[in-house]
Amino acid sequence: MRHLIDPLDLNLEETGRLLELAGKILADPAAYAHRCDGRILATLFFEPSTRTRLSFESAMLRLGGQVLGFSNAQSSSAAKGESVADTIRMISGYADITAMRHFKEGAPLVAARYAKIPVINAGDGGHQHPTQTLTDLFMILRSRGSIDSLTIGLCGDLKFGRTVHSLIKALVRYKNVRFVFISPEELRTPGYILKEVVEPSGHSWQEVRRMEEVMPELDVLYMTRVQRERFFNEEDYVRLKDSYILTPEKLAMGKKDLAVLHPLPRVNEIHKQVDQDPRALYFEQARGGVFVRMALILALLGLEPQILDKKEGTLC
Repeated sequence: MRHLIDPLDLNLEETGRLLELAGKILADPAAYAHRCDGRILATLFFEPSTRTRLSFESAMLRLGGQVLGFSNAQSSSAAKGESVADTIRMISGYADITAMRHFKEGAPLVAARYAKIPVINAGDGGHQHPTQTLTDLFMILRSRGSIDSLTIGLCGDLKFGRTVHSLIKALVRYKNVRFVFISPEELRTPGYILKEVVEPSGHSWQEVRRMEEVMPELDVLYMTRVQRERFFNEEDYVRLKDSYILTPEKLAMGKKDLAVLHPLPRVNEIHKQVDQDPRALYFEQARGGVFVRMALILALLGLEPQILDKKEGTLC
């Protein structure tokens, strides 16, 4: 039995096969409409979510399966003090696979240790969000044809953004990726990410403070929100915030085939006029997440056995 707790739980070959399957499902969803007949997905969301929870539910329903679960810890027995271990033991008797989002880092890993069904980490605190990473890779692959040899700009909150950290860890496994980190000083990429992940990979990287400096060089621009609450004072936020808003004028400096991505939700970091530009792919990116999660569900349930390598006794 395999689980997905960290993006690197899938090796590079498995990731490639999974993304290929997601593309096949997107091209012919009717061919997969009954693959999960009689199967049940439990969505255990201990903190609120819109895109991720509905995306998982849509994925299972499109596969012909059914969904049960809760969308808030207060509507579960966690409000009575039940442990994650006990919750997953119980759910293992009700469902065939589960997606868990939790406010505590490491909670899905604890669940995987006690589960008798596959566990998918749907986000644990500020730690990991592996299915978002797979979704990001899927959109990069579809928009650029390859993930190798790209210049990828990551912009905004690079210090606290779990989606950014997970994506960097996944991207260093590809060839000749160049990273451009665009952020205010207060929200720089953490030193441990640079020293433990980027530098050992041998990929080139640079840090800049303004996206205009590098926009013409980028193949992919991954936007995130610059959060007011991360600044020590309002004055610094007001001084810097407009530097990290993507406008049509800034986008005009980019390549004609630039891919603009965002994990969503968007607040004001991408001007709404940018939505009309064909390079703005973030809503298509969100839609693609459904097909990625369909592929993942099939793989973890063993319904597409060629996707995952057999690892005897492995707890991913």
